[in-house]
Amino acid sequence: MSSFLIVLDTVLLVILLVIGGIWAWNKIQAKSLGGELTNEEFKEGMRKAQIIDLREKEPFKRKHIDGARSLPYSMLKYQYSELRSDLPVYLYSDSNTITLRAARFLKKKGFVSIHWLKGGFETWDGRTKKSKY
Repeated sequence: MSSFLIVLDTVLLVILLVIGGIWAWNKIQAKSLGGELTNEEFKEGMRKAQIIDLREKEPFKRKHIDGARSLPYSMLKYQYSELRSDLPVYLYSDSNTITLRAARFLKKKGFVSIHWLKGGFETWDGRTKKSKY
């Protein structure tokens, strides 16, 4: 019985270390990519940036940040060339993981100024719009 508990403790420790490692890796990657922006910081810079909604079309149609362009993450690798790499890119979605993946992808493609909305669209407190199409 005690050897079972030792194995169980070891497995739990490994799981915690893996989860902690993933969390730390995401934090390190986030800092090297550009970084999170609060609602206020996002609002301050959005007029000079390309605002990209990474969610799929239906959620975008229901409601999105005013001035945002729909470019679902699933289409990013096919349509990223439509974005200007010399202008800041402001990203948001419903998933921090998706947003970080998009930021990493754009960084690899030569984009320099990449930022994202802290907490995603769910935390946005600024102007929104419903799509006409």
